[in-house]
Amino acid sequence: MSLIPSLFGGRRTNIFDPISLDIWDPFDGVFTSARETSTFINTRIDWKETPEAHIFKADLPGLKKEEVKVEVEEGRILQISGERSKEQEDKNDKWHCIERSIGKFLRKFRLPKNAKMDQVKASMENGVLTVTVPKEEDKKPEVKNIEISG
Repeated sequence: MSLIPSLFGGRRTNIFDPISLDIWDPFDGVFTSARETSTFINTRIDWKETPEAHIFKADLPGLKKEEVKVEVEEGRILQISGERSKEQEDKNDKWHCIERSIGKFLRKFRLPKNAKMDQVKASMENGVLTVTVPKEEDKKPEVKNIEISG
């Protein structure tokens, strides 16, 4: 028996062979879904602050706006979540490679006190979600000159 087929893609099937690749793995399938969705779960979101607003941008290619939720929670928490479902498979399909992530994602951001939580707006264009949270104007302290007597 040659080792070359097993090292270069051939699958050995003898379960009594100590070098066989057909070994029972107690963790088989446990981490599969986590690995498949890890990229999607870790959706990257940019947050920038301008003089007028806090702006969040998330790349969500292939998602429709109906598959994404933008919510405001108590305590000035902005929550962005969504889910990409698995494609329908035909019994006759033969997959060669699956790299696109599926699953849910959830990101939460605590906004500063100057955020106008009741005026949050969201839009989605070409797979990019943009959430705009207007800011209250900076209140400059009123300075009153005091005349010095004496």
